[in-house]
Amino acid sequence: MFVGDRMSHPVITILPGASLSDAWYLMSREHISRLPVVDNRGHMVGIVSLKQLLRYMPSEATTLDVYEIKGAMNTIKIEKMMTRKVITVTADTPIEEAARIMVDNEIGGIPVVEGESLVGIITETDLFKTFLEVMGAREPGIRLSVAIPKAPGQLARLTHALFGVGANVLSIGTFEGHSSTSGEVTLKVVGVNKEELVKLVTPLVEKVLDVRETKAL
Repeated sequence: MFVGDRMSHPVITILPGASLSDAWYLMSREHISRLPVVDNRGHMVGIVSLKQLLRYMPSEATTLDVYEIKGAMNTIKIEKMMTRKVITVTADTPIEEAARIMVDNEIGGIPVVEGESLVGIITETDLFKTFLEVMGAREPGIRLSVAIPKAPGQLARLTHALFGVGANVLSIGTFEGHSSTSGEVTLKVVGVNKEELVKLVTPLVEKVLDVRETKAL
């Protein structure tokens, strides 16, 4: 899966000559927390976040009246507060690489570019939705978590055994375990009941960590 498969587009953008008031209105109306800044050719020149807007907003302790506050917000331009060195990705970037970039840089979204043109944006919300898909969170079935050794063929043994009893694996996720020698595998399975599933996998894993039935959401 690539960024282009899950990015949001078209992107809500703003011009560098727009005001703080314009940006605040856009973010409030669209329920977003960042705005790529583009020039008249659609080339990205920066990005502005809700946190940056708040830093430039008049303090609650201000003596200005509401009209003076509005006037002050109209005079502050986006080009003054925007971040000019923007981290970007392309549509063919693997989605997990985009997630790693966000975590490593502590950002909640990355503009997606093609050359100099902005073609989309991938946000933490898009990644959360992808995670739901990967884990089969909206599918009914039995959710099984097990600890297995970090050794060749262990996962294949598990899935082969499930196939052998006619079970269907809807989703599978692998995670770091509690030791350097084992990992955690979480599956969503249908076609077998909970008791049969536990009996089947127990001899094949280090430990059954959790098993529960889930409904469609």
